[in-house]
Amino acid sequence: MTDTGQDHPPAARARPAARPGWPEIIVGLIGMAVFGYGGGIVIHRLDLGPVTEGLIFTALTGIAGLAAFAAAALLRLRSWSALGVRRVSRRWLFVGILAGLAAFAIKGLTVLAFTALTGVTGTPQDIYAAGGSGGPLSLVLATLFLTVLSPLGEEFLFRGVVTNALLKHGRLAGVLGSTVIFALMHGINVVLPAALVAGLTTAELFRRSGSVWPGFVAHAVMNLPTIPVLALAKAAQSASAT
Repeated sequence: MTDTGQDHPPAARARPAARPGWPEIIVGLIGMAVFGYGGGIVIHRLDLGPVTEGLIFTALTGIAGLAAFAAAALLRLRSWSALGVRRVSRRWLFVGILAGLAAFAIKGLTVLAFTALTGVTGTPQDIYAAGGSGGPLSLVLATLFLTVLSPLGEEFLFRGVVTNALLKHGRLAGVLGSTVIFALMHGINVVLPAALVAGLTTAELFRRSGSVWPGFVAHAVMNLPTIPVLALAKAAQSASAT
């Protein structure tokens, strides 16, 4: 994932013919809907219990993203490098850490503003809290799934395919267009503003670095506190109700 040489050229400077296009975007997004939403419906009907179901749902986004990315990549058998899976210097990974910390603070403010303006407070991520509420092991597993697996799948798909392809139409189309698509895939709820911040941050990192890895690092940093915070909030809510 790292090397000691020079950074690779930004994605915006890559040969247009080397990038994925609309067929890959369509296949990738359909794949995400089928594997993610379709898989979620099936899992929910199995009645596995809140902790097990929550853990599976926490891992599902990453698994679905990787499966959708594979479907898009295999469409025309493009190289890993053409899809943004290329090495970058340690400097870019450090930039990803800093960008993730900044985005984490900004997304908190945007979520507060969103809830104040709309009155919406419920979150579909409550199921992640259930997955992390079964004890120390489930807390660690849920945190790993949301910090590593989920960003991996989403960055490969939404940056390696969607942002990458849209950059052929210019910076605004690549960065803002893919950000809107990424955010809307999370639904119209309290997660939307956080997804906008995450998408904008990671798409710009991809545009500048030409690689999915700085965005993956930033995304992982943003997601790291999520499960512990949700689990603590759920525990506090349960305690106040008794």
